[in-house]
Amino acid sequence: MQPINRRSLLQYAAFASLGARLARGAARSFSIGVTDWNLKLGANPEAVPLAASLGFEGVQVSFGRRINNDKLPLDDPEIIARYLSLSSQHHIPINGTCVDRLHDNGLKRDPLAPRWVRDSIRLTSALKTKVLLLPFFGKWAIQNHEEGNAVADALAGLAPEAEKAGVILGLEDTISAEDNVRIMDRVKSKNVLVYYDVGNSTHAGFDVVKEIRWLGKDRICQFHLKDNPHYLGQGTISFPRVLEAIRDIGFTGAANLETDTLPGSTVEDDMRKNLAYLRQLTA
Repeated sequence: MQPINRRSLLQYAAFASLGARLARGAARSFSIGVTDWNLKLGANPEAVPLAASLGFEGVQVSFGRRINNDKLPLDDPEIIARYLSLSSQHHIPINGTCVDRLHDNGLKRDPLAPRWVRDSIRLTSALKTKVLLLPFFGKWAIQNHEEGNAVADALAGLAPEAEKAGVILGLEDTISAEDNVRIMDRVKSKNVLVYYDVGNSTHAGFDVVKEIRWLGKDRICQFHLKDNPHYLGQGTISFPRVLEAIRDIGFTGAANLETDTLPGSTVEDDMRKNLAYLRQLTA
């Protein structure tokens, strides 16, 4: 074990102080959920009872990437019914979805992408939830304003369907809060918002606390909380400050853990550990 230096002690003391301030503040107004893929049950209904057994207050469902009979893996009435039954049985909501097929057919220029988003809007509505995550990573990451404009133009064609279905299209990417708002302003739809991932944005070099406060509750649909490959509170992100910012803007939606399982551990143990840490900060 490496010795703890003065700088680390001061940092830990500051984090603890912020955590105490948060605990003394208003009660937590947002729910804490988990992604099915970090439960290692992506596009699998069994993620629902597992999330409930671990104490989460919601589960985010991915629609899968392997196309079956020209359809997304979850595009089956029986599978949708299974999700709804398990959600009711275990008293845990499906708090959102993810069209992870966009990792293969990206929205910024692949002609297949809008079709998967349309199908996912329909499936999100069928699951009786409202937030659909649209990922922009890897070769499909938004690299400049021109690509941002292309994404916005694609979203402008999809937004009316999302509005009609009552589904929010959440943008999860590696660009700044300001650049996300440029896309939103170009689309001109109340159903296109930011899906804010504190881990991705920190890794991209942004001040996440500043961005959360600048965006405010009306431009953020949900959060991903992570500091991979670390446990929450043991990496570089100050989660007391992040949670304080989320609380202070009046956010009342879902914040989902997207935390990895560390080598030598289990999904269940690590999810319990990370969830307990967040609950300690918001008790």
